[in-house]
Amino acid sequence: MAVNNRSPLTAAGLLGPALAVTVIFLVIPLILLTGLSLYKGTPLDNDFEGITLGHYAAVLTDGFYMGTLWNTVKIAAGTTALALVFAFPTAQFLARSRSRFKSLFWLAIILPLFVGNAVRALGWMLAFSKGGVVDSLASQVGVHSADHLMYSTAAVLVGGTAVNLPYVILTLQSVIEQIDPSIEEASRSLGAAPFRTWWLVTLPLMAPGLLAASTLSFILAMNAYATPVLLGGPRFRMMAPAIADEIIVENNWPVGAVLAVVLIVVTLALTALLNGVVQRRVRRLAAA
Repeated sequence: MAVNNRSPLTAAGLLGPALAVTVIFLVIPLILLTGLSLYKGTPLDNDFEGITLGHYAAVLTDGFYMGTLWNTVKIAAGTTALALVFAFPTAQFLARSRSRFKSLFWLAIILPLFVGNAVRALGWMLAFSKGGVVDSLASQVGVHSADHLMYSTAAVLVGGTAVNLPYVILTLQSVIEQIDPSIEEASRSLGAAPFRTWWLVTLPLMAPGLLAASTLSFILAMNAYATPVLLGGPRFRMMAPAIADEIIVENNWPVGAVLAVVLIVVTLALTALLNGVVQRRVRRLAAA
């Protein structure tokens, strides 16, 4: 039987374009970013004075920057939790629905993805502002005013959840569709309640989708810019706006690069931790 000696070359040819794009648009910029964070001097004036870790020491010991980082983590975690809570029933419905209007439901989920985050945040600004939809509804139920929600943590959480929700729904739905309904039916036929079936059967089986959806939502929220700027206001602290301020307003590129590196490292570390926690939880459920 003839042996295909061209398979390694074929694989390299298939992987080559993707690898080149990754190197050019991800690896090289990260290397340059790291180098800039170690730059001692003024990069724009080509005033190179050597390499220093002083920028990292200044950022990591500064209460303002660490508070901003901690607030970013809290907002990302809260946004991810809210997105999962609202996405689960919607994804379950889409995966199991046989309605002829299913395509319309799909369209309603996908349509927001065609609108930029800044435009969606502007819509929430109008909703939260005085005389907006939320304020009007609050007045109808007897609440004096709800315009205080504008430029608040609650507004950022709502706006961030709305941005991430379509991604979470689509990720969970695709995994639920791959789960054989007969497995859930067998659990119920053996006397398990619907919630117990979901908790002990469906949830462990959809662990890959849960991990993917949580990771995607968390990363998007950690790096959000338009939502905290427009809905949180100028005093609301998150890392992406802080990085932009250091580079654009303060013209301090090395410190802005340090903040970006810290944000990347913390995001990757917390994502790995999240994946480990979820995987251990799923293994415990499967063993129960």
